Amino acid sequence: MNVKSQLNRSGPGIFDARLLIRQAQAGDLAAFEELVSIYQDKIVTLCYYLTGNHADAQDLAQEVFVRAYTNLKSFRQEAGLGTWLHRIAINQWANMQRRQKFTNLVSLDDPVQTESGDLARTVASADQDGDPAGALEEKELQSAVQQALRSLSEEYRTVLVLREIEGYSYEEIAEIAGCSLGTVKSRLSRARQALREKMVGSSLSL
Repeated sequence: MNVKSQLNRSGPGIFDARLLIRQAQAGDLAAFEELVSIYQDKIVTLCYYLTGNHADAQDLAQEVFVRAYTNLKSFRQEAGLGTWLHRIAINQWANMQRRQKFTNLVSLDDPVQTESGDLARTVASADQDGDPAGALEEKELQSAVQQALRSLSEEYRTVLVLREIEGYSYEEIAEIAGCSLGTVKSRLSRARQALREKMVGSSLSL
């Protein structure tokens, strides 16, 4: 029975992530690729708001899934896979910030050599097309938000993106970021104020 048919057994629009994870942990490359297809858009979107541009977001997202695959056997499913992937993304982005540039990221064109075969590095990008006309006003606002986000500290940008863009609860953010609930609330309050000041300074408001 293939992965698709197993997914369908759970009903339309519902999948058993635990089953796919167990299969992937056992070396089923198709199961892992199915997990990638399920979570990739959300991870790429997260990476875009962290890095501020599509090219770096693609590189970061690719690194997230490569690291997820190589460390999948250690994943005990104590948290959701999405939460685990977000934690990897935050950690990898923090590493990138410390390096100041993407010097050590793998090529998107070469497959990863694994015991089960070659793992394709293709990760679908977040929707970059949208309105063919460009929606100039929306693009200007998005550009202003991205510029303001880039000016914030790593800690502030992390909690803002996870809460306002990804929609995580305070408890989930604390788990992903590896800090206390009180720290999350404090950082988020300060981050919102800092972003508001940046946006006002750019003559745009949220």
